[in-house]
Amino acid sequence: MTVEPFDAVDVIRAKRDGGVVPEPALRWMVDAYTRGYVSDAQMASFAMAIFQRGMERDEIRVLTDAMIASGERMSFATLGKKTVDKHSTGGVGDKITLPLAPLVASFGVAVPQLSGRGLGHTGGTLDKLESIPGWRAALSNEEMFAQMQGDVGAVICAAGSGLAPADKKLYALRDVTGTVEAIPLIASSIMSKKIAEGTDALVLDVKFGSGAFMQDIDRARELARTMVALGTDSGVATTALLTDMNVPLGRAIGNANEVRESVEILAGGGPADVRELTVGLAREMLALAGQPDADVEAALDDGRAMDTWKAMIRAQDGDPDAALPVARETHVVTAPADGIVTRMDALPFGIAAWRLGAGRARAEDPVIFEAGIDLHAKPGDRVSAGQPLFTLSAADEARFPRAIEALEGAWELGDDAPTLGPIVRERITA
Repeated sequence: MTVEPFDAVDVIRAKRDGGVVPEPALRWMVDAYTRGYVSDAQMASFAMAIFQRGMERDEIRVLTDAMIASGERMSFATLGKKTVDKHSTGGVGDKITLPLAPLVASFGVAVPQLSGRGLGHTGGTLDKLESIPGWRAALSNEEMFAQMQGDVGAVICAAGSGLAPADKKLYALRDVTGTVEAIPLIASSIMSKKIAEGTDALVLDVKFGSGAFMQDIDRARELARTMVALGTDSGVATTALLTDMNVPLGRAIGNANEVRESVEILAGGGPADVRELTVGLAREMLALAGQPDADVEAALDDGRAMDTWKAMIRAQDGDPDAALPVARETHVVTAPADGIVTRMDALPFGIAAWRLGAGRARAEDPVIFEAGIDLHAKPGDRVSAGQPLFTLSAADEARFPRAIEALEGAWELGDDAPTLGPIVRERITA
């Protein structure tokens, strides 16, 4: 029988009492939990100690590296081109990955976008793309490499189970023990998968505000700095943008309708805020890939990005020209009076779209591709009495009352236009 070199209780006590866990003990804790020697109860206690006491930069680096070591590491060294990825901490109406990946790939850069599914009020990139007839998220490593090496250049697919399995196990535990919000655990969770993926460079879209994971900008900034440090310490060129998620991004919240809006961006149109953020992130990604002067707006306007999008969808068996699902039932909310839209809180709109069927309460639940919300006015827009403000879409009209209930008090009309700041508030580098 193998004698374990450490005791989980000692590791828990060290962090509970505000100490620094020595590197060998921290690496052992992650490994022992992954192989089942350390119990869920013990790891939950350790996660709570981290939540309450925090971790130093070097501890977070070791934790992240131990999670990477729990599984396989990919390498794109044989592709013959730079690889750059982007990660968003998630928000309401955040469909940026869809236009961004083909836009960046149209400049000859490989974009390995390993994405996830939605849970709760933030939508999942894979759920959105699966509203396209035929499109598939599951690719083998060989298929993924071939797609990036060839003319397409970009791939958006599900992450394999071999990357950072310790994180998958720990994330499920954090979700049910009230420790999701701990910055060391968020940062190590995100960065262990991104570093294991093997990308040369990474741009982080860290959101703050009503519809974001981190509502407070100072906490979002701390998370961004922690993740940039982790990437830099691991040899991955990493930058972060702090972006505003107080108002839904764009005018579509859901799945199929967000694909429609993404295609509008790729056609040179679409909402100004979605275009602004897509362009800003593309510039960051291309700068890290050695193309700081790339004219990304021209690639949206002249059709290059659209051509790459269509090739990317076809490469994964989707039909980019097929009709997207349309809801059988709709409910329009109109303006009760003349005025200016002064407020539109992102979180209630995300919850309402989720209640309409656009999201899932449990990981195994299906999403309704056609369910969601289309906004006809946003803060700063002047409206007249009776003018449509937003349209709710669902497969079943029985879903409307609870969605409408979620939106009570979520928006306001007034006489004075609100002061609207830029979407990108700060750029954070190592």
